[in-house]
Amino acid sequence: MTYSLSHIVNFSEERSDEIMAFRFESLEIWELAIEYGNKIYDIADSLPNKELFGLGYQFRRSAVSISNNIAEGSGSSTVKDFKNYLDISIKSVLEIVSMLFFAKERRYINESLKQELYNDVEILIRKIRAFKISLNDKQLAISNKQK
Repeated sequence: MTYSLSHIVNFSEERSDEIMAFRFESLEIWELAIEYGNKIYDIADSLPNKELFGLGYQFRRSAVSISNNIAEGSGSSTVKDFKNYLDISIKSVLEIVSMLFFAKERRYINESLKQELYNDVEILIRKIRAFKISLNDKQLAISNKQK
């Protein structure tokens, strides 16, 4: 199945009035990464104090890395470079998945919350991968001219 950019870009109603200065602001994957990152921050905030500089710190860094790499990659001058940033974003997501299992084993989160976040992340990874597949040099060149 082939995906076009129009299937991945989400021009949400709540942001339609705003002027979007940066390409990544119109990407659904970036918006989803921000939403997911906020959920992970909530988990990090709920951890015991002894985990503030351990698991909490790692959760926060990985959560921010997802959306940051999408944003940074969107400024790339080549599709290959953008795809590399998307790969890094996916790796940050996978890091969070591993930490969710660890947090569940330590009883910092329950099975229900772990499963909810796991399901969310499956969707996010699928969408990032679909967007990555949809990229080609022509789209990046057109997008760069619109800046």
